[in-house]
Amino acid sequence: MKTMRALEIVRALADGVDPYTGEVFPAGSIYQNAETVRALYAAIAALEAAHKREVWKKALPRRAGQPWDDEESSLLIKRYEQSIDIKELARQHERTKGAIVSQLTKLGKNPELRSE
Repeated sequence: MKTMRALEIVRALADGVDPYTGEVFPAGSIYQNAETVRALYAAIAALEAAHKREVWKKALPRRAGQPWDDEESSLLIKRYEQSIDIKELARQHERTKGAIVSQLTKLGKNPELRSE
């Protein structure tokens, strides 16, 4: 189930509404119980956080978080020494600017952000 659909269902339940029929649950329903409603709102917060993580992960470059091998590190140094800016290095290596700076530092270079 997609996170957004789960959010729709849990929000409806927290509002005391049947997510499939739109009918309001009766006063004695478990969904009208204060503790149940608080639990549903906690579930909503967790689902919203999960959705934000999903969106964030999708926005990351393809190779973000993957280990660096010797060949890619050598290529990074070569390109850096050709004065290619950090933003372009990140694009070429499909990594974040932070990962480029971190790897260059690890490789003994003193990178400076050449472009934002």
